[in-house]
Amino acid sequence: MPERKDYYGTLGVEKKASDDEIRKAYRRLARKYHPDLNPGDKAAEEKFKTVQEAYDVLNEPKKRAMFDQYGFYSDSGFPQGGPPPGGGPGMGFEGFDFSDFINQQGGRRPPSGAPGGDAGGRFSDIFSQFFGGRQSAQPQQPEKGADLEYTLNIDFWQAIRGTQVRLSISRQEACATCQGSGSAGGNVASCPECSGTGQVSQTAGAMKFNLTCTRCNGSGRLRNVCPTCRGEGRTAHMDSVEVRLPAGVASGSRLRVAGKGNAGRMGGSAGDLYITVRVEEHAFFKRDGDTIEIKVPITVPEAVLGAKIEVPTIDGRAILKIPQGTQNGQKFRLREKGVTNSRKDARGDQIVEVVLQAPPANDERTRELLRELAEQYPPDPRSDVWSKV
Repeated sequence: MPERKDYYGTLGVEKKASDDEIRKAYRRLARKYHPDLNPGDKAAEEKFKTVQEAYDVLNEPKKRAMFDQYGFYSDSGFPQGGPPPGGGPGMGFEGFDFSDFINQQGGRRPPSGAPGGDAGGRFSDIFSQFFGGRQSAQPQQPEKGADLEYTLNIDFWQAIRGTQVRLSISRQEACATCQGSGSAGGNVASCPECSGTGQVSQTAGAMKFNLTCTRCNGSGRLRNVCPTCRGEGRTAHMDSVEVRLPAGVASGSRLRVAGKGNAGRMGGSAGDLYITVRVEEHAFFKRDGDTIEIKVPITVPEAVLGAKIEVPTIDGRAILKIPQGTQNGQKFRLREKGVTNSRKDARGDQIVEVVLQAPPANDERTRELLRELAEQYPPDPRSDVWSKV
């Protein structure tokens, strides 16, 4: 048996989680462990592969159904022709209807949807698939293409003012030769290996079970494979995508470009492209959400007497009034001088923290003035410290 894996635990969701919850959990973990965001981190790379494997199974209804029933998924059913646990030599289930057995034990069949109501149907489905009679091949259904993730790095000013960028994305597109069918045309013949059923029977001792035909991949038909895509129906292309970033876009923001993921199979719709924005930090301006924070030095006379000084903003210069008696580290707010929030149609503020700069006492005249100042202001500013200690 294959190694049992907890794909739900890998994505951090419950077994009854919806498709949307599984998709959100995958995207969150994919961003966290993506190799592009964790260069050189082998542990993160392995974790990303594990998350991708779990999502590939739980995102497909048929794969998820098999995983929920048997605790694992395999493209070819049970490996090496092995039956499900509990089987043994001499146990043949062909032609046996488990629903009859369930009915006989209970006298009547519980209604559909009630606990245990579909037990006979589930037993019949399970054993008929792997041990029972032949089934007709199921036509392949349209399959939506996979979503793509892309990380876009921009500088501080591009994020503040907004920008428009053109990206080159490697994606799978529908093959132009076969229009995505994977076939080169011509007559389609019934598969001689499975006689058109899509399944082949194998025997292990006294047990007989069915597996998906590897020659026709379960379709029951053989076709002329397209020479361009080799039957895949899709080919790799570099696609140019133009993306407009609004003013005020923040680091970590995700943008969705519909239909720019990989092309689907068998006429299925294309996936989407998700772009994660990474904004470089600025050497002077610090950003916290929609707020801009800066530190500006002021002199002792400006702090004591008050002054009007020029301070830089993301729009240019602005006048800041310093009141008398300003203390070191005191903060002032400049209204609507912060980052534009396109969603709220508003602007944040700018916070200016003043840093008191002591004058250099390089000459006797300066030292004399400082002594006079100390005599004019004799109280000890540290007197309250000792009472707190």
